[in-house]
Amino acid sequence: MFSIESWQEIFEGLFKNKLRTVLTGVSVASGIFILVILLGAGNGIQNGIQKQFERDAVNQISVWPGITQKEYKGLGIGREIQLHNADYSMSTQLLADYIEYKSAVYSVWSGNMVFKKETGTYRVEGVHPDYQFIENTSIVKGRFLNPADISNYEKHVVIGKKVADDLFKNEEELLGQELNISGTIYKVIGVFTDPGGEREESRVYIPVSTAQRAYSAGDKIRSIAFTLKKNVDFDNAVAESHEFTQKLETFLRARHTIAPDDEGALYVNNSLDQAKNIYVITGGVKAFFWFVGICTIIAGVVGVGNIMLIIVKERTKEIGIRKALGASPLSIITMILQEAVFITVVAGFSGLILGLLVWELVGPSIETDFFTRPEVDFGVAITTLVILVVAGAFAGFVPAYRAAKIRPIIALRGD
Repeated sequence: MFSIESWQEIFEGLFKNKLRTVLTGVSVASGIFILVILLGAGNGIQNGIQKQFERDAVNQISVWPGITQKEYKGLGIGREIQLHNADYSMSTQLLADYIEYKSAVYSVWSGNMVFKKETGTYRVEGVHPDYQFIENTSIVKGRFLNPADISNYEKHVVIGKKVADDLFKNEEELLGQELNISGTIYKVIGVFTDPGGEREESRVYIPVSTAQRAYSAGDKIRSIAFTLKKNVDFDNAVAESHEFTQKLETFLRARHTIAPDDEGALYVNNSLDQAKNIYVITGGVKAFFWFVGICTIIAGVVGVGNIMLIIVKERTKEIGIRKALGASPLSIITMILQEAVFITVVAGFSGLILGLLVWELVGPSIETDFFTRPEVDFGVAITTLVILVVAGAFAGFVPAYRAAKIRPIIALRGD
């Protein structure tokens, strides 16, 4: 099958009709090229979405209050729900078996900050020490908040890298510096980075107790954030998160006299639910891309099959002579299959390499927050090559089978 004479015959047959061979090869190469581009795009979308989830813990659940939209137990519509420290402490005790990290949050969207001659407006978050892990922040200088900061109402602040770059650009040592936040002086105890980039790093963290006192909030909090204990089985983790949110909602609705079906009075964000929905969507997108790519390859393979049928018809007399001289049907089938597989593999491999080169050269320049690392992994490339070989053999089988069935006397009688 792999003798020099066999390959010489293949090349002679292909070069007799160069244009036809090139057009056939282009149809196969374009199919593989489109498949690689689509799969790379699918991976880029999936990686981009995963990057967004890396900004916070994937198993995060947050709850914040809203305004009632339904009457319930004599209480009217339009009642503003307010969470308090007791909601935080009681819910964390009630659901302690589920919780890994927890924090009450008192947010101030626009805090005016002054350091020497530099000024800026950034978000202020009053939080507990666990919030570092809920937000996936990394301390690059100093430390994060600790329990003593909360209990002692310390005027300590941990600042994002963006805030540090903006306000402390000429300072070699940030730690221990005094930062004026909305008229109150805080001591900088740490600097953090966040996977979310500048948007997340344009904020500062202070003890939640200090924030409530500084902004005259009493014991009010804006929201409560949790992460659940790790579960290696994703489906089980989602089920546990649903169980947790149901119990959390039931507790808070009963405590604040909210109707069970009042969706505007209490909001719960379950990141595991979001992750599941996103994975389903991206899986569907990738499946669709595979479908389109395979259909394109099939179109190219059909073209190869048609070309091989024409080749068999043109070489009927030659095949008849071969059979008259004793060539077996298997050798005839092998000869035709070789040509079909050769055209398909060479053209397809060219399309594969071109597609990979496109993503290698163009991919980095078109990355966005939701489109990251558009690439095709090695396993997919190998799978594509296997598809090529199978497709080539399939394309050549019908023509090869017809060639093997040619009767020598009929073939030799033809012009």
